[in-house]
Amino acid sequence: MNILLSAVGYWLTCKLISLCGEMFVRANLFGVDLCKGTGVKIPESQGVLCGVVFLVIMFLFIPIPFIEYFTNRGTFTFPFHVYVEFLAALLSICCMVFLGFADDVFDLKWRHKLLLPTIASLPLLMVYLVTFDLTIIIIPAPFRSLLGYSINIGCLYYIYMGMLAVFCTNAINIVAGINGIEVGQSLVISASVIVFNCIEMSGEYSEAHLFSLYFMLPFFAVSLALYQYNKYPARVFVGDTFCYFSGMAFAVVAILGHFSKTMLLFFIPQVINFLYSVPQLFRFVPCPRHRLPKFNPKLNKLELSYSRFKPTELTKLGRIILKIASIFKLVHFRKVTVKDCEYEECNNLTIINFFLLIFGPTHEKTLTNRILLFQIVCSVIALFIRYPLARLFYDV
Repeated sequence: MNILLSAVGYWLTCKLISLCGEMFVRANLFGVDLCKGTGVKIPESQGVLCGVVFLVIMFLFIPIPFIEYFTNRGTFTFPFHVYVEFLAALLSICCMVFLGFADDVFDLKWRHKLLLPTIASLPLLMVYLVTFDLTIIIIPAPFRSLLGYSINIGCLYYIYMGMLAVFCTNAINIVAGINGIEVGQSLVISASVIVFNCIEMSGEYSEAHLFSLYFMLPFFAVSLALYQYNKYPARVFVGDTFCYFSGMAFAVVAILGHFSKTMLLFFIPQVINFLYSVPQLFRFVPCPRHRLPKFNPKLNKLELSYSRFKPTELTKLGRIILKIASIFKLVHFRKVTVKDCEYEECNNLTIINFFLLIFGPTHEKTLTNRILLFQIVCSVIALFIRYPLARLFYDV
């Protein structure tokens, strides 16, 4: 039934996107593709349609896992803990779809982008507390002689899970700006989670992984429909709504599916992007409002975009970081003269620009495909870490 509803969700999402595009443009919810320079108005915030269809599917699906208990009343005890987890998960996702759409309309500041997922994750953490409340971490075998077999870290584990929700929602948002990249990376991550859930279905937490599949299959279906319209050349933009929606969907299944640490393994490219972006995110290096690649109309390719600043605007720590990174060819740091004024420039610190630094000017479609291929390779590495490598360190 879940697969059937997911197929319906794919079809319905495609229909809604094709029918509602002009409606969004008339409501001034549109954007211009800065990586093409055509000036055509493209419907924005289409992630809200994707999120709404997903929620409708999941609302319709709510009774299905519990039919056995409805038809055999008195024989089975109703699994209230699963029901509560289901509703809390939908509440958090619904909250992020709403807040993401508010961000698209009002263009919220970064401090709000960090606060909103934290608030939306509170229902998840409360449900985890009353239903599972496992805060023990297993120590790798080489360190057990010093630290023991396990450690109960208590409230620190809840802080970690709250930070995971913030990271997931913003990690998708940071790797953005070229056609298909936000939805594409979400498709790869969700497909990786589905594979992982299927592998674990015969394990100790099979019920939790089945719960995850209930959410990931419809998510994959509606995201695939959105990708058909957002891939190069994009006919719609996904907006921050989709980034918030997808990030919270991943956080939900990671927390309530009890594989929050494994989920981070599927975010390896996003973790790399975050670490690479730290100097700009924390303002050690001046950070512009947008860090999109630069479009070269003569070559019809994307090139490195730069952050330009006066030498006095660069902090001492930022200068040290850029000099070390330049030595290892991780950034392009240079001095320029504009109208007799001395400036310094470094390429914007995103994984998209890093790929351009490595491969040079690249067509937008090729660039997206390379990053998504890297995402797939990282998912394969994540599964290798989770199984052969984990068995080596944890004796399982």
